[in-house]
Amino acid sequence: MRRTTLFFAATLVLVGCASAPEKAIVNGTASALGGADKILAVNTLVIEGTGENGNLGQSQNPDALNVLKVTESKRYIDFAGGRQRLEQTRIATFGAPNPQPQKQNLGLDGDVAYNVAANGTATRAAAQVAKDRRMELYHYPIGALRAALGAGAQLSNPRKEGGEDAVDIATAQGDKFTLFVDSGTKLPSKVVSMTSNNINWPIGDATLETDFANYTDVNGLKLPGRITSKTDKFTTADIQVSKNTVNGDVGNLAAPDAAKSAAAPDLPPPMVTSEEIAKGVWYLAGQSHHSVLVEFNDYLALIEAPQNEARTGAVLAKVKELRPGKPLKYVVNTHHHFDHSGGVRRAMVEDGVTLITHAGNKEFFEEIAKRPSTMYPDLFSKAPKAPTIQTVTDKYELKDASRTLEIYHIPNVHSETMLIVYFPAERLLVEADLFNPPAPPAANAPPPAPNAPPPAAPFSPSVVQTVQKLGLRVDRIVPIHGPIVPYRDLQAAAARQQTS
Repeated sequence: MRRTTLFFAATLVLVGCASAPEKAIVNGTASALGGADKILAVNTLVIEGTGENGNLGQSQNPDALNVLKVTESKRYIDFAGGRQRLEQTRIATFGAPNPQPQKQNLGLDGDVAYNVAANGTATRAAAQVAKDRRMELYHYPIGALRAALGAGAQLSNPRKEGGEDAVDIATAQGDKFTLFVDSGTKLPSKVVSMTSNNINWPIGDATLETDFANYTDVNGLKLPGRITSKTDKFTTADIQVSKNTVNGDVGNLAAPDAAKSAAAPDLPPPMVTSEEIAKGVWYLAGQSHHSVLVEFNDYLALIEAPQNEARTGAVLAKVKELRPGKPLKYVVNTHHHFDHSGGVRRAMVEDGVTLITHAGNKEFFEEIAKRPSTMYPDLFSKAPKAPTIQTVTDKYELKDASRTLEIYHIPNVHSETMLIVYFPAERLLVEADLFNPPAPPAANAPPPAPNAPPPAAPFSPSVVQTVQKLGLRVDRIVPIHGPIVPYRDLQAAAARQQTS
């Protein structure tokens, strides 16, 4: 993945230094956009358009994002109040047939990020989400220039990169980004900042880049007609602007009380339970993402290092508790999705571990091992090393005198690099995401609504087809999400899916 390094000089120059080249870049850009006075007079903005989104972290293969068509997008911004809301409708162009429109309502009110569901329920998002959404205010020409011209802003490191002039900007609030402007037109060409998080995020420090093109005149200002956002090399949004409304009505952008009064969610403490589901096979559950420990005569194998360092670290601690002294030799990765690969760096810390993954993921995991993680330092950063990777194309076996483990690639539309794991003697099948059995209702839970449909399982037919094609004899499904269930439950879900 391509990385852009942002350089912030140790000695920062205040905006007020009129002779500084940093100030010259900002002043020239402000003039090209319509003038500093006009920029600072923009309190609100509504951006409407259509385009595409990319689904970072959940793509069918690790090299390209799947596309969702954005049929309507409205972004309401209150620059003066530090608030914004994105309302958009999008439709997947991949996965299950007949996709339904997805409506998103994503907001920011100061340091409160929130999401509003279709039923109107508002929930608060994590602090890192709030920071990223605040950075989005600067990832637009007006927001970037308002910040650069604002009180307490600091500019540094003026430079030329190809046909662009660049300057690093630090706001009074401590946010940092780099503004790039076209050396000829002086119009902003892009804004770049950095992001990371410690939840379902295997790629460490990542660049956020927003590119601007097709400027048009709006009320004496030049505003971009195309806005393209990237995370590293991946395009996550590409919007063709159909209308800009300057200083118009943006409605009520305040966070709903339910979100504002709630604490920002944090990474929950990992909880790992263990259940021996067959001799020498343990189901390591306890939260949303499970793992499976398998004992061989001289070593151990672990299926799935999910989510993040904390979760996988707790799983590895449970492994050592269950079988102290026996080395962990293999970690099997079911697929590359971020919530299933987020703990792989933690697993790589273990001595002598070989990662087993689909051949299509090899470069992805080699790159993960090279990436810095300074914003959320992890154990791997302290002692990085090249990973040992065993790839699977169609089938791979782990086998000794005690047992055989068969690892197969499974064709499906959820992930092109998906692996399933089969225990022929125990007649167990481990799968991730292809069938997520619902948990049994709690003892005091209300009864389900009359004629309530069972949960959809759009990828379950691929499991049945693969089991039949390979001639596997399966009694139980051991899912990475949800409880262990009889194979007939998956067969029933697949039959419903095919007739729906």
